[in-house]
Amino acid sequence: MSKVLIIGAGGVARVAAFKMASQKRTFKEIMIASRTKSKCVVIAKDIEKKYNRKIKTRAIDAEDIPALVKLIKSFKPDLVVHLALPYQDLTIMEACLQTKTNYLDTANYEPKDEAKFEYSWQWAYQERFNEAGIMAVLGCGFDPGVTGVFTKYAAKHYFDEIQYLDIVDCNGGDHGKAFATNFNPEINIREITQNGRYYKNGKWIETEPFEIKKKLTYPNIGKRDSYLLYHEELESLVKNFPTIKQARFWMTFGQEYLTHLRVIENIGMSRIDPIKYKGVEIVPLQFLKEVLPDPGELGENYSGETSIGCRIKGKKDGKKKTYYIWNNCSHQSAYDETGAQGVSYTTGVPAMIGAKMILQKKWKGKGVYNVEEFNPDPFLNDLTKYGLPWQEKINGKLEL
Repeated sequence: MSKVLIIGAGGVARVAAFKMASQKRTFKEIMIASRTKSKCVVIAKDIEKKYNRKIKTRAIDAEDIPALVKLIKSFKPDLVVHLALPYQDLTIMEACLQTKTNYLDTANYEPKDEAKFEYSWQWAYQERFNEAGIMAVLGCGFDPGVTGVFTKYAAKHYFDEIQYLDIVDCNGGDHGKAFATNFNPEINIREITQNGRYYKNGKWIETEPFEIKKKLTYPNIGKRDSYLLYHEELESLVKNFPTIKQARFWMTFGQEYLTHLRVIENIGMSRIDPIKYKGVEIVPLQFLKEVLPDPGELGENYSGETSIGCRIKGKKDGKKKTYYIWNNCSHQSAYDETGAQGVSYTTGVPAMIGAKMILQKKWKGKGVYNVEEFNPDPFLNDLTKYGLPWQEKINGKLEL
């Protein structure tokens, strides 16, 4: 029986809160805090209607460490689940250190002034979290998150040596909008417009954005154009599985989406540096975010599925082996259950399960961890139980 503080009130926070509210024995008390309290209240009211549970709400500036410390001390949560912006990872981690409270997030830190994301800033907290006797679990969404658990599961049960890892992420859904992102537009556009990168033979190889494309086949969806991007879990996976010779991340994009994205870049709306507009400083990408569709409101008419998984090659007992493990998630089913679309669902459910693993002490330790450092079995049992069933194919033909 534990208390959890959720920071953030977007689609992912909504899903995580709904899932936590359905488990009264594990999540005794839940508070949702965000800069805009009214968004927290909407989620809380919807949960009360569905589960007859009272959810506390607060307004909080997640970049204000003293305010965070004050909130944590007053509510006394056993765990802070950070589901807001990756800019705020470090301030929330600082507040957790000052209050000796466990921490979990779904995306690694990004500085506001540079489209760059890596774990070094958060890994640097290892000693301080260890000394404080608390744990931080990083990247517990789907990718990063479940993809790391999938890889650990493969290593534990099927391989002596993982050599080649391809993470494949397809959104085969249709939201009916001319252009929309499936999670925070500011973070999404920053992420996909930077150079690609993949790991090969101990080195990182950089590519131009969308330079490398392959047509890949996804279960229940079919063939889709898939582009090589850099994604943060590659950094931790090659560190924690040193036998990996090559690690890549692929994501699908339609041509209409890419055309809109090129226009956004060409007219300067993807810029993250401040400009002056009528004497006021604004960041073009932050302005664009305000006029694009809210990802949290895409769910109602969203059809189709997502398909995310890991395609792995390696050796077992001296013999070559292939393995594909994946989940498909229906946008409509996700919306019917939580009022959020599938991309939010596939991130929010793993965040809830990670929180559950910590509170039930199935994942435990002192310091800073990535999800693949824990036992994958109880997590994957819950993944199926709470709405994201996974499938596997052993020694099948892999396109990559």
